[in-house]
Amino acid sequence: MLSFWRSLLGGTGRARVNRARAADEVVPSLDESVPETPDRVVVEPSVPLPSRVPATAGVMSDPNPVAALAPAFDPSPPASTAGMRAASLERTLRSLVERLGTEHPDTITARNNLATKYAQMGRRQAAVQQFELTLAEAIAVFGTEHPRTEIIRENLAWAYEDAGRPADAASQWEVLLRDREGAFGPSDEDTVEARTRLAVCYRRSGRLDAAMAHYERALEDVTGAERCEDLRLGLSAAQSMSGRYDDAVRQLRMVLSARRRRIGKGHLDTLTVHHRLGRAYTQAGRTEEAVETLREAYRSALNSSGDPEVRRLTLRLRRDLAGAYSAAGRHREADALF
Repeated sequence: MLSFWRSLLGGTGRARVNRARAADEVVPSLDESVPETPDRVVVEPSVPLPSRVPATAGVMSDPNPVAALAPAFDPSPPASTAGMRAASLERTLRSLVERLGTEHPDTITARNNLATKYAQMGRRQAAVQQFELTLAEAIAVFGTEHPRTEIIRENLAWAYEDAGRPADAASQWEVLLRDREGAFGPSDEDTVEARTRLAVCYRRSGRLDAAMAHYERALEDVTGAERCEDLRLGLSAAQSMSGRYDDAVRQLRMVLSARRRRIGKGHLDTLTVHHRLGRAYTQAGRTEEAVETLREAYRSALNSSGDPEVRRLTLRLRRDLAGAYSAAGRHREADALF
């Protein structure tokens, strides 16, 4: 089952946390799916603590005596809404705080669950506040390197990203990267994941040199063609933002070639990269290459325009191709597209 944050970003499960969970059955993964966003919610995933407190935590059953009196033709209770589920989690947390205190493991689990529900509901600031409290309590109870603390820290990092706070998210990914690299080495899947997210947050917060360094290092350690493509796209974005357009072109050419082989030239994901490459040529002042690239992408998009997303991309390609023709002094061809 994908975790909440990974389902938002279309990522994969984390092997390391699965191993930790096997040794501590009190920390199952969240069993809720959320539609792809993602960029979404601006937040790429984590493995939250359970969606409900374990039975051993003494959760209030909140019985409903009226339900037993429901008419025979409609014995089922009404479906709960997200707000109702959040309210139930709030009651559970208050009960545990009153009976066990804020630093009891069951209370920490319950607070994490409530924060996760807030995130699912789009209550980003409330989610961040609860995850911050949860992390502080987890550090006090379990220590900074405990698997539960790591899970909660990752949840907080994703919540910061979701709330548009990449610099704060980066501070959490830095800790996760340091801990994972020390424990598992630079090539471990979880280490690469933390490094990738750190690079993304650095890029989004304007720390471009640091972002590029981490993208390049992640490319050395990553396995899998698709993940490599994603890293090159992130690296090319950071290079473009820092004015290194020729370097961005090289990365985009590699991704375009790989996607043509893997999914075909008419696929939306391939066309999107083809479009980005044409724009990178334009930014680099390489007008003839921009024209050639955008024209080829435009023709490929016209031949694959059954998809509404491809049709929208086709309009953008038409506009940018006209602009490239104008920049190259080919005004008649530009006028034909306007």
